[in-house]
Amino acid sequence: MSFKGYDPGDFYDELFSATGVPWPEAALLIERIESVPIESLILRQQAAQSTLFKLGVTFNVYGDEEGAEKVFPFDVVPRMVSGKTWDWLEKGLQQRIVALNCFLDDIYNEQKIIADGVIPRATVESASGYLPPCLGLKPPQGVWCHITGTDLVRDRKGDWFVLEDNLRCPSGVSYVLENRRVMKSSFPSLFEALDIKAVDDYPSQLLRTLLALAPENISNPMVVLLTPGAFNSAYFEHSFLAQQMGITLVEGCDLVIDDGYVKMRTTRGLCQVDVIYRRIDDDFIDPTEFRPDSMLGVPGLMEVYRQGRVAIANAPGTGIADDKLIYAYVPQMIRYYLNEEQIIPNVPTYFCEDEKQQAYILANLGSLVVKATDASGGYGMLIGTQSTKAQQDHFAEKIKANPRGYIAQPTLCLSRVPTLIEKTFQGRHVDLRPFILYGKSSSYGGTAPYVNPGGLTRVALREGSLVVNSSQGGGSKDTWVMNS
Repeated sequence: MSFKGYDPGDFYDELFSATGVPWPEAALLIERIESVPIESLILRQQAAQSTLFKLGVTFNVYGDEEGAEKVFPFDVVPRMVSGKTWDWLEKGLQQRIVALNCFLDDIYNEQKIIADGVIPRATVESASGYLPPCLGLKPPQGVWCHITGTDLVRDRKGDWFVLEDNLRCPSGVSYVLENRRVMKSSFPSLFEALDIKAVDDYPSQLLRTLLALAPENISNPMVVLLTPGAFNSAYFEHSFLAQQMGITLVEGCDLVIDDGYVKMRTTRGLCQVDVIYRRIDDDFIDPTEFRPDSMLGVPGLMEVYRQGRVAIANAPGTGIADDKLIYAYVPQMIRYYLNEEQIIPNVPTYFCEDEKQQAYILANLGSLVVKATDASGGYGMLIGTQSTKAQQDHFAEKIKANPRGYIAQPTLCLSRVPTLIEKTFQGRHVDLRPFILYGKSSSYGGTAPYVNPGGLTRVALREGSLVVNSSQGGGSKDTWVMNS
């Protein structure tokens, strides 16, 4: 199959620097793909997709009337990242996570960043993810955000930006691991020829991070993964990670507070739980502290957590960092807590709360991206360049009615990767979600956060689309980080 005729267009392409000219790290990949007949490549794509489906790599879409599981589309053309670029990204991600952890610890305790006027109190306290019951919490080793998925994008020039932070219950790492597994079986000779960083030690790194959170007097900690249940969109990942780590997958009804500890119901009676990797949103964790109508959490869990008798990852309250208005202040956080300049920049962000900025936003809705500050998954968003006048008017009214609820950003021309569409290679827009684990380090310069080499490359399969989310028709690719 040939890439002849593939035109990167007026975009940054992850594999080609110009028509017919691959980037140095992609040259061998392009050569090998071109040596495979189109029929064979299509068969390998179909076999990879079939394997993923048989492995259960599916997701549910909330609001789908049929309630059916969806297959996460997979494309066999990988995204490649040079070793030099990855080293820079890794440093930037580590810096960001440490600063965000400092912010979380601060706002739920001394609130120095508010007192010093770096971020307004109203901005923090009006965030839907800000949880007053978490005030005064002291998580083990001072770490709040143990597992993070940070979304990165590249613009037309190839410059990297952080698009958003995901600290509450980041998902997608199971696709990273399973995509790599099927690519290794589909293209074994390529993995022998290329020096690609491995991703498959993530479960052991995650388990090590969780075990380190257990109370000091526990010699053989019991770790469980708390899931909302089989109807959750990421349930495959919950069960996959529990199986990979060799820990028990539980629902809220499996846990009970007994004699001041969290215990798990088993056929042999109650068993003490020391660490909970929770995949439930903050406000569902404990109905006695947050949402009283929650049937997913464990009544009394927060009090046991406050007493230091159980560890929870991520710590309750981390959801505030997912707020898109809080995101806009991360450069200031890095400067304030670390006395450094941000390595990977944010996308420039306009505040709808500010009168002058709101006026600019309302006058330029046709060229901006407007996002709800507490939404995710590609929902609550207006892409101005792909919107109608009626849609713009609708968002203008929403902004005026709730300025705190929205931010705006310029429309980035996201980078693209060749993607197998029918029998041709076509450029499709992508983002990248690396996964970061933060362990015992409580200060920058100590044990650095672990960044899994690669991440989930999500691809917008619809021509021209900038929305990569699986719930919006996106798919995924394997991400190959080169060792050199």
